[in-house]
Amino acid sequence: MERRWGITIPLQGLPLADQRELIAELPDLGYTDVWSAEANGADAFTPLALASAWAPELRLGTAIVPVYTRGPATLAMSAATLAAAAPGRFALGIGTSSNVIVQRWNGIPFEEPYKRVRDTLRFLRKALRGEKVTENYDTFQVQGFTAGVVADPPPPLLVAALRPGMLRLAGREADGAIINWLSVDDVRTVVPHVHEGGPDKEIVARIFVMPDTDAETARGVARRQIAAYMNVPVYRAFHEWLGREELKPMWQAWESGDRKAALTAIPDTVVDDLVVHGPAAHCRERIQQYMANGVTTPAIALMTQGDPAAAVRALGLK
Repeated sequence: MERRWGITIPLQGLPLADQRELIAELPDLGYTDVWSAEANGADAFTPLALASAWAPELRLGTAIVPVYTRGPATLAMSAATLAAAAPGRFALGIGTSSNVIVQRWNGIPFEEPYKRVRDTLRFLRKALRGEKVTENYDTFQVQGFTAGVVADPPPPLLVAALRPGMLRLAGREADGAIINWLSVDDVRTVVPHVHEGGPDKEIVARIFVMPDTDAETARGVARRQIAAYMNVPVYRAFHEWLGREELKPMWQAWESGDRKAALTAIPDTVVDDLVVHGPAAHCRERIQQYMANGVTTPAIALMTQGDPAAAVRALGLK
């Protein structure tokens, strides 16, 4: 598999309309991919559409689009349009997202997440090939949908996965998995479940990075992010499965309503495991350790404050 080096867009700290020059520079810096996300900021498709024109050499990917917040046909249309605009350069990553995004923010019941991902994946396989789909899935029904835009080739499909059931689904029925918020050593626990579906599956990892940031500042920023994520039920269950007992005091403080105590309860060791920080050369080496343990495509997610240009350039491979 081709060696890849990706980064998450849009880049924080710079208006989207002002990112053209920096994104156009990415291939010269050694980046091969840009990966988008979708929560409460930019949608997943618009930044990639811009990047497809600004830097036509780059591969584009969503990591991820929630399976609940767009109807199946609308999701297929969005994916097919971008895949047709950038033939052979787009990968569609889908996932459950979280109860916060799906239910609290969008008013959609967060029910049967495994089945919803599985059903959406099966629907997309047919729809993105241009097949007419009439199917009663467990979590939704589609009656007579045929995509009016069909990309050649259809985009590969990746599944965001945390625990064994979804990881095995990603390996069995998708083209790979997207993993998130885990340490270098955790990769060895996670990846074998995907590889039950075949050794050639792509493993995309969103890796949070703060290059050239002093440890105190980096840990302060990282603690806030860890607390925000690890108290969401799906991420708490993931780290409980990984055996991260050091987070128990944080969970207990959070449940009691003491947010300040929850932050201080997160050990430095956990912060340093989950967020890469330090000199840029050290950060690059750390990302490469993820790859040595089974990640095929790192999707660097910068957590630095202010203009991201220096950090983007510092982490490039060229």
